[in-house]
Parts: sequence; structure tokens; C-alpha cells
Amino acid sequence: MSDDAPWLDDEEMATWLAFVRVVMRLPSALDGQVRNEADISYFEYSVLVVLEHTEDQTMRMSDLAFLCNGSLSRLSHVARRLENAGLIRRYACPTDGRSTLAALTDRGRDKLAQAAPGHVKLVRAFVFDELTRDEMRQLGELSERILARIQA
Repeated sequence: MSDDAPWLDDEEMATWLAFVRVVMRLPSALDGQVRNEADISYFEYSVLVVLEHTEDQTMRMSDLAFLCNGSLSRLSHVARRLENAGLIRRYACPTDGRSTLAALTDRGRDKLAQAAPGHVKLVRAFVFDELTRDEMRQLGELSERILARIQA
């Protein structure tokens, strides 16, 4: 299909609409699970997961916002709630006074341990149980290619 074609063909439209429905519905389904099991939002869960998987479980707030696909303003509000709940702590970066760091606390790790089993079970049920190992790899590769185009 040429770059100047104004419309998607029937097959492209069907694929696009299916993809959009997944993109729209999956986060809210995951949000419901972590709210029920851990009393946090999916965005809050994502913040804790990203921190857990970083060196020293600490990251600059601006980098954390980028990795969680949220604005710095949104992250600041969420970080305040997480900090008030004792799940993270924020402090000035010792090497760059303009930056704030967020660090996962022991209580934050406990909250992740509470939410993670149900989260993994749901991710498997919604995504991986429906795919062969080969399809899973293809989904990963396709997702990375699409993400690279978005980020370019």
C-alpha cells in the first residue's frame, strides 16, 4: 500500500480495530486486578515494578515517568501517594540538585509481592495462554518494531 493511500483496506481496518481494542481494554483489566488484590492502581503498580527492576531500586523521577509512560506531573501526584503509603521514598539527587530520586522501600517490595502473583496469573490468562511459544516471540518482535517506530 502506498504512503499516500488515505484509507485502510478491510483487512488492515480489522487488524487495527482488534489491536486498538486490546490496547484500550488490557490496562483496565490489569488495573482491576491490582486494585482488588493490592489496593493500588495499575500505574502505581507499574511504578513499583520499574523501581524494583533498576539498580539499587532507585531512579530519577523524570526517567521513571518516561518508562511508565506518564507525565512528570502525573508521576509526582502518584509518587506522593506512594510515598505517603510508605511504598517509595523520594529525595534530592546527591549529584544533581535539580533532580529528585525515587526509591522502592521494603514496604513497596511487600506490596509488589502481594500484587504480583495475581498480576502474572492474569497476564498469562489474557495473553500467553492464547499463544504458542513461537507466536509469543512474534508478538514480542512485532511490539518492539512498532515501539521503535513510535519512539523514532
